[in-house]
Amino acid sequence: MRILGVDTALRCTGYGLIDVENRSYNVVDCGIIKNSLKASYSNCLFRLSSGIDQLINEYDPDLASIEGAFYLKNAKTAMLLGMARGAVVASLSKANITIYEYAPTRAKQAITGFGRAGKEQVAQVLSGMLSLDVSTIPDDATDALSLAVCHAVIADNQNGIHLKDPI
Repeated sequence: MRILGVDTALRCTGYGLIDVENRSYNVVDCGIIKNSLKASYSNCLFRLSSGIDQLINEYDPDLASIEGAFYLKNAKTAMLLGMARGAVVASLSKANITIYEYAPTRAKQAITGFGRAGKEQVAQVLSGMLSLDVSTIPDDATDALSLAVCHAVIADNQNGIHLKDPI
């Protein structure tokens, strides 16, 4: 199974692709889709959608795992994050890719066993799980990898008994 993890944001969206076979996780690719601070919102959304389309065409993921929406005090930030998430979800849906969402605390719990783990702790555990040097990977890509691994762990746990319905 190939899982695409996506950590959405307007200016810097992380992605991580893993192959899962017999509880073994292999990184296929990871990185970021970066938008200029000067780019218009519409151009950023277009680039996000195009970037996800390119990943789909190149790697043909079986499903996607994205960060669930969460409460933000700043309404403008929440709207921008929602637009970015919508662009990603639309691209994945257009390609008929099933999408699961996980709260950041759930992803951290699946990786480290502790939902309030710090980014450094998550990165360190991922480094061991995936046999890669996460110090060379942007934080957003590490977050995306953790979402992909989170889905793999939950889907494998008791044959997916704790797996929520896709969005």
